[in-house]
Amino acid sequence: MTTLYGTIFDIMKFAIHDGPGIRTTVFLKGCPLKCLWCHNPESQKREKEISFIPDKCIGCGWCFEHCPQQAHVMQAGEHVLLRERCERCGTCAEKCYAKGLEVVGRDVTVEEVLAEVLKDKAFYDNSGGGMTVSGGEPMMQFAFTAALLRAAKEAGLHTCLDTSGIAPIDNYLKLLDVVDIFLYDIKDTNPERHKETTGVALRPILDTLRELDAAGGRTILRCPLIPGVNADDDHLEGIAEIANALTNVLEVTLHPYHPLGKSKSERLGGDYPLPDTAFAEADNIEHWLSIITANTKVPARRN
Repeated sequence: MTTLYGTIFDIMKFAIHDGPGIRTTVFLKGCPLKCLWCHNPESQKREKEISFIPDKCIGCGWCFEHCPQQAHVMQAGEHVLLRERCERCGTCAEKCYAKGLEVVGRDVTVEEVLAEVLKDKAFYDNSGGGMTVSGGEPMMQFAFTAALLRAAKEAGLHTCLDTSGIAPIDNYLKLLDVVDIFLYDIKDTNPERHKETTGVALRPILDTLRELDAAGGRTILRCPLIPGVNADDDHLEGIAEIANALTNVLEVTLHPYHPLGKSKSERLGGDYPLPDTAFAEADNIEHWLSIITANTKVPARRN
């Protein structure tokens, strides 16, 4: 039998914002969306990547001596990673004790992940928590995601799947018996702006949500709100309208923007599209909540 592997970039313990109770969140690499505000830019590419923080370099010389592609050089007295040469083999990070260089992404089996998740089963049992599979977009690694969720269910865990709704509806329907709650992203309700800011069309995502709801899938709508991008009253009213049309929606959670993706993007050698956008202010968040609660009876809160 062929061993099934998935590519993850993190397993986060004591996650309290990814579903009910205390949870462990498994983050998979790969996402078809290109959201301008992406909080986890390390999740966008399926392949492994190299994170580089020059300020942590202690000048030991390991990476200069051992990089097969000679991608590490000194320029004007500074350590520079020439990413056009880098083949992301990870050799440079093997003995970077200062953690200036790290490989983002590793291949794991379902059994390896589940063993790590089950270490905290007592916390899940006492809090109503469990395991959440997130990303990136975990449906891009559907076979691994499905196998992991099924194994978690067989182990008696509550399960959540965090998704952008971009996968075929048939794949979501195949998971109905192993997912307790779908954490379903609603990134914008303006079709033109959704396409501009995420790179994908809105309508298929909403169609999938409606079909999933009709099939009995329970959802929490997760709504990132970014000042100057999508945080307007029309969008908030649109979120409420979507919630009102669903039968099995449990909650609407608002996810105010934070700029932590900027430093992550820089470590991966990328340009962050919203370099000057700051944390959302408390008054704005309260206003956003007031619009939602005024237009729907579905419970709403900030995450």
